[in-house]
Amino acid sequence: MANTGVVPTLRDDSKEHSFDEKAPSRSNSFVDEKAARNETVEAVGGVLIDTDDIGEVYDSPRLIDLGEDGKERPIQTSADYAVRLVSLEDDPTLRIFTFRLWFLGLGLSCFGAVLGQIFYFRPQTITVSSLFLQIISFIFGKVMEVVIPGPSATARIKTPDNMFWRFFNHGPFNLKEHVAITIMSSTASASSLAISIFASQDLYYNVKVNPGVGIFTLIASQLIGYGLAGIMRDFLVYPTFAMYPQVMPQVQLYDTLHRGQEAIMQKKRMRFFWIVFVGIFVWEWFPEYIAPTLTGISIFCLADRKSAWVTRIFGGANNNEGLGALALCFDWAYVGSGGGTIGAMFTPLSTMLSLYAGCAVCMIVFCATYVSNTWNTQNFPFLSQLLYYENGTEYDQLAILNPDLTLNNTLLEQQGLPWYAASYLLYKVSRTIYIGASVTHFFLWHWPAFAEILKNYRTKECDDPHYQKMKIYKEVSNWYYAVVFLVCAALAIGLSYAANSGLPAWALIVALIFAAFFVPIIGTLNATVGYAPLVQNLMQMLGGALVPGKPVANMYFTLYGENPVTQALLLLQDLKTGQYTKIPPRVTFTVQVCGTVIGGILNYVIMRVVLNAQRTILLDVQGSNIWSGQQVQSYNSDAVAWGALGKPLYATGTKYGFVPYMLLVGLLVPIPFWLAHKKWPKFGFNYVFTPILVAELGFLSVGINSSVFTTFLVACFSQYYLRKYHATWFRKYNFLLSAALDGGTEIMIFVSTFAVNGGSGTAHPFPNWALNPAPGEVNIDYCKALND
Repeated sequence: MANTGVVPTLRDDSKEHSFDEKAPSRSNSFVDEKAARNETVEAVGGVLIDTDDIGEVYDSPRLIDLGEDGKERPIQTSADYAVRLVSLEDDPTLRIFTFRLWFLGLGLSCFGAVLGQIFYFRPQTITVSSLFLQIISFIFGKVMEVVIPGPSATARIKTPDNMFWRFFNHGPFNLKEHVAITIMSSTASASSLAISIFASQDLYYNVKVNPGVGIFTLIASQLIGYGLAGIMRDFLVYPTFAMYPQVMPQVQLYDTLHRGQEAIMQKKRMRFFWIVFVGIFVWEWFPEYIAPTLTGISIFCLADRKSAWVTRIFGGANNNEGLGALALCFDWAYVGSGGGTIGAMFTPLSTMLSLYAGCAVCMIVFCATYVSNTWNTQNFPFLSQLLYYENGTEYDQLAILNPDLTLNNTLLEQQGLPWYAASYLLYKVSRTIYIGASVTHFFLWHWPAFAEILKNYRTKECDDPHYQKMKIYKEVSNWYYAVVFLVCAALAIGLSYAANSGLPAWALIVALIFAAFFVPIIGTLNATVGYAPLVQNLMQMLGGALVPGKPVANMYFTLYGENPVTQALLLLQDLKTGQYTKIPPRVTFTVQVCGTVIGGILNYVIMRVVLNAQRTILLDVQGSNIWSGQQVQSYNSDAVAWGALGKPLYATGTKYGFVPYMLLVGLLVPIPFWLAHKKWPKFGFNYVFTPILVAELGFLSVGINSSVFTTFLVACFSQYYLRKYHATWFRKYNFLLSAALDGGTEIMIFVSTFAVNGGSGTAHPFPNWALNPAPGEVNIDYCKALND
């Protein structure tokens, strides 16, 4: 697997390159040749770079791209990502704080926040892709470049060259304006976990949070994560090992749109991007609207439409329908990245193999527990996130709570303890195991190099080539980030009391301490292999132990224990994008804060609109193929289970008493693979990412699962076949193709949401036909519709 994944540890790439073992003879001749021409050669991460040609990343292969056989070698290491996929070019004279930046940045921040909140209530978890915002901002930026009067040579209406007109249109829409706009709007589009709290309180407790308290809670909980991200940037942004494979499609698209436009190769790449972009936009109308059956075609369901087990195993085109085994999905919204950080065409294959190994085990275990009726699971739906009575009816959580939403033990005895569907219980088990696995994985594989960075923090400068290029810009002091963190933490404490959450200040501080602990651990995985496991389950468990009997308090504890980690990871990615594209750190700081504030306000407003318009569907277990409350249902069920019932439900000796101990099991999981790698270093055990593998043991417990098999096939084709056997095409086009597919799909979903799917208030469903069957005996993939 050496050619299929990226380096899994924070090592010095200059000391361990499989392609450099025979490099000295080739490298020496290269140095002699360049010296004879009085040209410059630099070594970065063990790779020799011709700095005169550093901008020609996408033209003909350079010497750094070639192997001993004269052919282009695959992209393998973090140094390859840094110098072979990303240009080192920079123009410090480019203007950034322009009228276009503020007009488009603020406008698209509002747009992204609204769209992101709508996506939160879809049946499959989809986020607003930065690629989507990147494409939209480029189109509008180029239009403004032409139509706004100014002294620019590209403006249709010429004006005197003075400060006033230069502010409105100083010249061509440049790369740095574009990146700043995208960072601002993508920051605004990241929906906070606080939305789950407010939606749960409204839907299940009939409590509407004060708008002021809600909005400021959203802003504070997001900016706390920003403070943590800034403090950690020396370790998780600046070094070369922190490559963030998930940002490569975006960075390559910036290069295509703004650099080397006169080069023939860039023109070809630009044309390729727009052809694919338009093509997928047109195609997505079929699986998303005209022919939903294309979301999941199962030969097994077509052969047997009356078997419940065929539905459970091979169905998956409907929400909470089945496991999607061997189904073919033709909807890129689910096959691709869905706007997220795990994408079929940019996530390293080693990561994807670990993920899908977990999925395979997940299918087996889900079916085995259902057949054996473990935990009385046949009384409940095969896939569900709700709480149930033992007889299979939905659990009335309000019937066990006092008016102040604390647990009433007398009422609990009358109602009895709730039950989970086995699939959801196993999901909780997997998400408990992987937290322990993440901690052990970090300390086994990454801690030595991380400790070296800490040791040399004050004395040794980072040698990453992009970081060195950024030294001409003024840095943001760590004190800025520390102040943001402390101020928002104080706000969080005050707002928690104002919301009557029941969470004491000391418990909130404990949650923040755990969040700060997990940022480097989860952040390292995210930066190196493109995967970021959530810590939500652990925080719910801790909250239930520290503040028992209070489900709403558990929600707030989870908010401040998990959301800062999630937000920090998103902001660290933006900081890395800024480093790759040479955006001054103070510009990145400013636009991220602006985006967070705008997002907090609009996320709350749109949440209220959707809850009022789609309340009945959001409360339904299966929802529809357009709207679903599955995220709210899941979050609320966890809050009740851990917050109100943590002790009686998970006490040692009870039916679910083993779940907390899975954390200890997770601590042990990475050790055998680490020992095996030490004994047999060439067998690839270092490419088994145990946190990912165990996390996905419950991956299929929710949502639309028909895309899993197709995504696996696409990942193998891209990250193995193209990367290894068509290395030049992979370097020039693979990430750009991913950007075009994701971007065109995101824009189509936005248009269809408001045009035909009820986002504007009234839905216009497509007429029923063979590929859009009417609800009844079968689901949209022709699997038997289950009523259990």
